Amino acid sequence: MRNYTKEDIRKFVGEENVNFVRLQFTDILGMIKNVEIPISQLDKALNNKMMFDGSSIEGFVRIEESDMYLIPDLNTWMVFPWPSGKGRVARLICDISLANGSPFTGDPRGNLKRVLTEMKELGFTDFNLGPEPEFFLFKLDENMQPTMELNDNGGYFDLAPMDLGENCRRDIVLELEEMGFEVEASHHECAPGQHEIDFKYADVLTACDNIQTFKLVVKTIARKHGLHATFMPKPLFGVSGSGMHCNVSLFKDGENAFVDENGELQLSTTAYQFMAGVLEHVPGFTAITNPTVNSYKRLVPGYEAPCYIAWSAQNRSPLIRIPASRGISTRIEVRSVDSAANPYLAMAAILKAGLNGIKRELEPPMPVDRNIYEMKPFELQELGIGTLPTDLDHALIALGKDEIIQEALGNHIFTNFMAEKKLEWESYRITVHPWEVERYMKIY
Repeated sequence: MRNYTKEDIRKFVGEENVNFVRLQFTDILGMIKNVEIPISQLDKALNNKMMFDGSSIEGFVRIEESDMYLIPDLNTWMVFPWPSGKGRVARLICDISLANGSPFTGDPRGNLKRVLTEMKELGFTDFNLGPEPEFFLFKLDENMQPTMELNDNGGYFDLAPMDLGENCRRDIVLELEEMGFEVEASHHECAPGQHEIDFKYADVLTACDNIQTFKLVVKTIARKHGLHATFMPKPLFGVSGSGMHCNVSLFKDGENAFVDENGELQLSTTAYQFMAGVLEHVPGFTAITNPTVNSYKRLVPGYEAPCYIAWSAQNRSPLIRIPASRGISTRIEVRSVDSAANPYLAMAAILKAGLNGIKRELEPPMPVDRNIYEMKPFELQELGIGTLPTDLDHALIALGKDEIIQEALGNHIFTNFMAEKKLEWESYRITVHPWEVERYMKIY
């Protein structure tokens, strides 16, 4: 675990020839923002004196209360490995405070810290996350704009010559490792042009920081290969979409709280209660874990995406899977999350849902060990298997009814997220799409 001091940062600057530092943060929609400063302003930043205009960031604050401060987390110091002219560029991920020094309730990272405090009050010391983000690679045109042309026709675990994205993916892995990531696996995914890179689990705050860094690296390196990387959940019709399965586990004083060697499936009561909470609240947090109109084009039967609310330790069709690893690696895999999600908000919601299950001592339904995709509607009904919201509109309605998930976000984030996403849905709803023109223009 890093524990950098201001002196450590100043030392790193000299040793690694750093001339600029990006003070990085994430907005409510999950977009990475940054204020870049020359190294002459480093002390100002390290002393929490770097101010920015919060009214310029979507969903933050009104113009009359815009002065905000960037509070660097020194343990997030990282030097980007790619060249940038004279000197190198480093980054520090920041929390955000108001002018009076109090934490800004609209900061997604700070909000996750708030939910972690609640977790610790229940006696747990850590919440670990191992993400599995997927993405597509498309070719760039002569103007460096993305096209819809893929650069390979590969499938699951394919090698070159089918997997022409292999060199790009390998360079991404090398850059990540140079930046301190422990990459566990990288491979071609099911769809043509689709890839997955898995890195080692970490405490949830570090893991969410890593997800944001990962997205930046993937897009940067892809561009050097003449490619555009997108984390859009479903860029192509007729193939699988991109998810970000989240493997989560609670720890207490270094011990995995999901483990019970004598329990059924070697899972503890805590694990079952946490899972029950997630299953109960998943309709309410789906707008957070699947936040775009396009997200729901992925959550349909037939493409391995989980659209049914169930769990299993034996197959991959339910929303929650219990991977085979046991001991310290015992975990719950939440499979509905997609790569467009703001990781800080998604994990705050999942953690809050699980903690609510523990508090209320909920029991999950029986596992569903059959392939749910092959079940008839009456079988789903008999087994009490529900479905996720079918579009962003229904997901927002479910979020509006779930007070626990609203608490996970806090009033500021909930209110602004709902407002922004309702506008997004309305814009989509009133737009005439090519499918409609192709379907109806000639026949009516």
